[in-house]
Amino acid sequence: MFLYLILYLLLIFIGLFIVIKAADYLVEGASSIAAILKISPLVIGLTVVAFGTSSPELVVSIISALSDSTSLAFGNVIGSSIFNIAVILALSSIIYPLKIHSSTVWKEIPMSLVGATAVFLLGVGHIIDGEVSILEITNNHTAIGRLTLSNGIILLIFFIIFIYYTFGIAGKQTGIKNDIKNIPFKKSLFHILLGLVGLVIGSRIIVKNAVDLANFFNLGEKFIGLTIIAIGTSLPELAASVMAAYKKNSDIAVGNIVGSNIFNTFFILGITALVKPVPIFTKDLVDLGVMVFVTSFLFLSYFLFHRKYLDRWEGIILITTYFFYLIYLFINV
Repeated sequence: MFLYLILYLLLIFIGLFIVIKAADYLVEGASSIAAILKISPLVIGLTVVAFGTSSPELVVSIISALSDSTSLAFGNVIGSSIFNIAVILALSSIIYPLKIHSSTVWKEIPMSLVGATAVFLLGVGHIIDGEVSILEITNNHTAIGRLTLSNGIILLIFFIIFIYYTFGIAGKQTGIKNDIKNIPFKKSLFHILLGLVGLVIGSRIIVKNAVDLANFFNLGEKFIGLTIIAIGTSLPELAASVMAAYKKNSDIAVGNIVGSNIFNTFFILGITALVKPVPIFTKDLVDLGVMVFVTSFLFLSYFLFHRKYLDRWEGIILITTYFFYLIYLFINV
């Protein structure tokens, strides 16, 4: 049994390595083409790069939904969003206290909070409507709600609003340095193609072995999605934000995480719900509640604590929260 565990984990990590490397190629190629087309560096950062770092979660979630593993897709997105704030942003703030600008507090973070809250409300809407009895039963658990096709459309509309806002603020920015690597057009196209192919292949390896691992050890797909897969697919955000904090660049460290969570909730869950309805179970309410809590904590830290910074001790609170959340997940496997 131990050998099976090692084998499944090894294959999952191989898949994660392929996916992360593929996302890097995708970002590099797409950013280079965007620069050639004279697109603003800020727009590239908030769209192309944000999409690239979120592409592992996107492809893993889509393939999971197509494979009838919606719990894995749901766990991947929610777990990644929690890990982004409670671990990545927390570690970044411990390395160097992160200044949170007022524009981020009043626009980007509230948009992320709206996303977390919207998923919670849309997912449990059937309770309010009194339609719980019509929902399916999976693995002896009755779904108390679900993200439907119409819910997915609502989430995607919010995402379009965010993209519109992003291009709007980009038009007001001047004097932004372009640090994008200059790659020939044909090579950039090859990098994009290589990245897309790698994302699909790596994600298939991840999903297949994650499902096999969950079934063999009776762990549950959602548990695997919330932990191993969520942490693995968040590695691009981890590298970007920690390095930004080390270089004392708070804007990138905070913006990368907030932007990624907006992509996760609005775009990735929206697309996943279009592919296949995502059932919401009673245990999922805790995960959704933790996601709303850590996002709210990030928002309130601007007002209630230390001079518009996410300070080191606040980062410790977030990491401690994640530690107890992991204990809860292991107890309730």
